[in-house]
Amino acid sequence: MASKTYFEMFVDGAREGWRIGIHSLLPNMVMAFTIIKILEDTGVMRFLGKYCAPVMALFGVPGEAIMALVAALLSIAGGVGVAASLMASGTLSGPDVTIILPGIFLLGGQVQNIGRILGVIGVPPRFYPMLWSVTLLNAIIGMLLMRLFFRGL
Repeated sequence: MASKTYFEMFVDGAREGWRIGIHSLLPNMVMAFTIIKILEDTGVMRFLGKYCAPVMALFGVPGEAIMALVAALLSIAGGVGVAASLMASGTLSGPDVTIILPGIFLLGGQVQNIGRILGVIGVPPRFYPMLWSVTLLNAIIGMLLMRLFFRGL
């Protein structure tokens, strides 16, 4: 069996990247932008922003940033898409997004994690709250550290 040339390996990698982008990332991004638009048009975003403002103020970001973190529970790409949409609409600034990014990545895909990993390998459901708590604690610490480095407390 002949080995592949560097060019062939590059093309194979590019094809796989295209497949992942079209079938995984793009649908999550479109979903995120659509959800944010619906929430803005219905006034839910304004309500959540006001209701969650005290909690998000701990991180130095507007209350609406909670939406990116909630979306991140479903998928990292969705959380990033929501953050990008909120930044594009002027709700979040660049520094705001920088502060919540560790939370997005550390919380990312927890719902998928249960179905694709924990359930498959047989982790008893009684351990899920502990695992989610550790993930949430890591996200909180990450965002507080980012706030400290970026804006100071």
